[in-house]
Amino acid sequence: MADSPPSPAPAQPKPPSTARTVGIASLIWGTSIFLSRIMGLVREQIIGRTLGASRQADLYFASFTLPDFLNYLLAAGALSIVFIPIFLKYLQAGEDRRGWEAFSVIANFILIVGVAGIAAMMVFAHPLAAIVAPGFTDPDEVATLVRLMRIILPAQFFHVLGGLLSAALMAQDRHALPALAPLVYSGAIIAGGLFGAYHPELGAEGFAWGVLAGSILGPFALPLYGCIRTRMRWYPVFSLRNEDLRRYLVLSLPIMIGFSIVVVDEWIVKNQASYLAAGALSYLQYGRTLMKVPIGVFGMAAGVASYPTVSRMVAAGDVVEAYRVLARAVRLMLVAILGAQVCLTVAGFEAVYAIWGLFGSRFSVADAQETASVLVLLSLGLGGWAAQTVISRGFYALGSTWLPTLVGTTITIAMIPLYVVLRMHFGADGLAVASSVAILVYVFLLGWSQRRRFDREAASRGTSLAGVPGMLSAALRLAAAAAIAIAAGLALRAVLVPLVPGVGFVALFTRGIVLCGVGIAIYATAARLFGVRELVDLAGMITRRLRRRRA
Repeated sequence: MADSPPSPAPAQPKPPSTARTVGIASLIWGTSIFLSRIMGLVREQIIGRTLGASRQADLYFASFTLPDFLNYLLAAGALSIVFIPIFLKYLQAGEDRRGWEAFSVIANFILIVGVAGIAAMMVFAHPLAAIVAPGFTDPDEVATLVRLMRIILPAQFFHVLGGLLSAALMAQDRHALPALAPLVYSGAIIAGGLFGAYHPELGAEGFAWGVLAGSILGPFALPLYGCIRTRMRWYPVFSLRNEDLRRYLVLSLPIMIGFSIVVVDEWIVKNQASYLAAGALSYLQYGRTLMKVPIGVFGMAAGVASYPTVSRMVAAGDVVEAYRVLARAVRLMLVAILGAQVCLTVAGFEAVYAIWGLFGSRFSVADAQETASVLVLLSLGLGGWAAQTVISRGFYALGSTWLPTLVGTTITIAMIPLYVVLRMHFGADGLAVASSVAILVYVFLLGWSQRRRFDREAASRGTSLAGVPGMLSAALRLAAAAAIAIAAGLALRAVLVPLVPGVGFVALFTRGIVLCGVGIAIYATAARLFGVRELVDLAGMITRRLRRRRA
């Protein structure tokens, strides 16, 4: 999806191919998400250097649970998934006015419900804090948590409304401003954190105010500007009987009322970590932040970029090709994501300490060791976290939002005892293992269900998925290759650390490069021997792009 509107129908040049369209959008979103993750690491680095792995940091991370819950109830994460097909239907029919009327009635509904929800949560923030983090019982800690929540809560209004504006732009193949929004958001949080670093009495509040300012400037203001440039029309209309609002609610309802493990996992981890010693919640959050970098670059970019195209294929009745595109996107993404798992496992300590511990910091070597330990266990589920961002969109393209929600909610209910038991026996490490097990079980069931659903859709159209490669075989072969590479990398680590000791920049950099480089080489070799075709495809894509740049 290029960052320009579609050409008018008559006498138009041949449109770009599907592969090229998805490729351009993937490049835009891949670059944005990569930079956003880098800025996210800078943000977390400032938190680590300012607050360390302290109770103050724990409180800051816990303060996002209630705002995130509101965001989830408003289906903010599904806005683009649910709204794009509704909006596209009118644009493709040349009924732009009806498209903007649909936008307006949905936006006005979100505005009314969002303001009411934020007001209620701000009033009842204190009792809600006891539910969010029951392990925090000190009155001063609870007061700080409540104050942080009340600062961050209004930001969700701008996130949700901005998400709808971004969806309107993406439906028109305009991706630049929506892709830039998270960078502005992260930049504002960094600025707030830097201000707080020079005013220690603020504690974590500097970051919280940055969250609020960033949500206004980035996710809301930038897409609003983009929509105004596309002659957006926002009408003062509202009716619960509106057909498009009802369709939006029907498609969003499963996401609003279901508690899929994809979202609830982080809430459960924070809830249970509040019972642990100071710093445990921070270790888990820092580890999750580092894990999210490859998820964002390889997983989210593929999902966001491919979804509008897959939706068009499904709308045109070509469900076989739609599944082929989704399955191949997952396989290609897994090649890269499991390579990242190898690096995070064999060189996790070096990455953690380089980000949070170097050049003077409240983040100690012991903190880095604890975070690296958690990171290794969280990374066991890395492939699952990345794959679900693509797989789930296959259901949404079919207009099926209930099945992913039912599967995710069932996994959540079944897995809660596992979180509790593992936390009681193994602390933060136990919570990391529970998180990985939950997401892997969820993705396996989701992928299996998706194949069956697409097969039924294909059969209803007189076609079949027979002969179309799936995802499981490649995933198992890649996992085996990653396991071999990790085993070899850890053996090399035992030899290398005594030879290149210390936590200085040179030692960390040397060990990280050697361990990651050798691990990736072994992983690629093993995957090739196991017959993973996507490895060759991915290498070919990279080679062709490099040649084009040189030319």
